[in-house]
Amino acid sequence: MSIDPTIFKAYDIRGTYPNQINAETAYKIGYALAVQLKSKSIEVGRDMRESSDELYENLARGINDAAVDVVDLGLVSTDGLYYAVGKYQYDGGVMITASHNPKEYNGFKICRKNAEPLSGQDGLNQILNFIQDNKPMPKLPQTGVIMRKNILNEYSEHCLSFIDRSKIKPFKVVIDAGNGMAGATLPPVLEQLPLQVTKLFFELDGTFPNHPASPIELENLVDAQNAIKETDADFGVAFDGDADRMFLIDKFGRQVGGDMVTALVAKSLLLKNPGETVLYNIICSNAVPELIERMNGTAIQTRVGHALIKPLMKKHNAIFGGEHSGHFYFRDNWFADSGLIAFLVCLELISIEDRPLHYLISEIDPYVRSGEINSKVESVEGKLKEVAEAFSDGKQDTIDGLTVRYDNFWFNLRPSNTEPLLRLNVEAVNEDTLKEQVDRLIKLIRDKT
Repeated sequence: MSIDPTIFKAYDIRGTYPNQINAETAYKIGYALAVQLKSKSIEVGRDMRESSDELYENLARGINDAAVDVVDLGLVSTDGLYYAVGKYQYDGGVMITASHNPKEYNGFKICRKNAEPLSGQDGLNQILNFIQDNKPMPKLPQTGVIMRKNILNEYSEHCLSFIDRSKIKPFKVVIDAGNGMAGATLPPVLEQLPLQVTKLFFELDGTFPNHPASPIELENLVDAQNAIKETDADFGVAFDGDADRMFLIDKFGRQVGGDMVTALVAKSLLLKNPGETVLYNIICSNAVPELIERMNGTAIQTRVGHALIKPLMKKHNAIFGGEHSGHFYFRDNWFADSGLIAFLVCLELISIEDRPLHYLISEIDPYVRSGEINSKVESVEGKLKEVAEAFSDGKQDTIDGLTVRYDNFWFNLRPSNTEPLLRLNVEAVNEDTLKEQVDRLIKLIRDKT
């Protein structure tokens, strides 16, 4: 069976089970990865999806047949896997997950030593080429072995080391685990904090019976919003399927965007570590670099995507990096992302400031935003050029798609990595300006004449 090359994405391998990703593809990916990394041992973790056990068994068999050992972490979050690869200096790691995608999907997030991610341009492409070239995959005489390791408690302690737990106040908090891996990783942490927690969907269930584990989409926050209202909670938090991303919800049920969480984490870390460097991606609000600079930090803008951000963080020795999508990266976590660490750092800041979450946000965020608006287009490049010409009087850059800035608004128009889509984000100083510019941009983007 030939492998479907479309499952190889910009930052991971992902597709539907069993027609795109199955036992055979898992075996081939495992074998090719072991050869490409020239490794002695690879850590493998998996989420709670119904297909994850079968994919693990065949991925591990492929790795072993290439004479490489497998360290089986069992059920674990993606950020837990990154921690283990960094902590124990294994040659690489594979997380079997499709993150926030529906139940019929699965895939592989892969990193090399020091939790450095493989991307479509660096590593994943080599695995695909190895498989497509029909390179031999013989079972070597000296096969690898499988060792099992449970990191749950030590990872909890690692995450808690980012805060002073004695400062945490007994807030009433709603936590939605989305039937994903946060249901396994959060309990050992919560046991050591004085919070009054209302737990939603902590049962591991890869069929996602309650709602998709994708908290960036507002319709998936309804249960948490209702629980916040019913319990009169101070705020809420929702995690995605593999628990590496999280979003905060204020007491009024409003989602706090990933960029505002980036600002909160940056504020907390810069209070303790003045003068440090913080990275933020190009979709983040102007409020983020403005806050970093007010606190005498150095703000550096990046393109979207962890495979780009992590190397840049190392280059600048940045203490932290954040994305609008809910990924948060920490220098003291091998520059890898962790939704759990971000949650704890925000929790500590809210406790120390002793003011409600919505107040802290209003204090640093004077802007209004459109959120991400997707449009199908016939020609991505043609439409980008057309929009650039229409907004030629603005300050333009092409770091990641097209960004155009004016005194009272800015927008970014960025192509999807996988579809003929353009993703639009607009920020303005007031609602009237936002509506005017969004309407103008949408008309231009979707006009087929």
